[in-house]
Amino acid sequence: MLQQQFTIQNPTGIHARPAGAILKKASIYACKVELEKADGTRVSAKSMVGLLKLGLKQGEQVTIITDGDGEAEALQAVGEVVEHVFE
Repeated sequence: MLQQQFTIQNPTGIHARPAGAILKKASIYACKVELEKADGTRVSAKSMVGLLKLGLKQGEQVTIITDGDGEAEALQAVGEVVEHVFE
């Protein structure tokens, strides 16, 4: 299991379009990919409803947690989308 913190850079936060980009990237990997907000709320990065439920805003920190085959690659790829999608 790997985890790393990332900062939301998108000025409008994570709404439907950025959440879709995160979901699309996470779904490429067979491993478990989750996002955890500072308050402890954890959701699957492969769930649109879960991602939207987090209500992430610009400047907030989110921890990405990966576990399984390809976890290191998934962590970096999803993290890059989280930090740079639509900025």
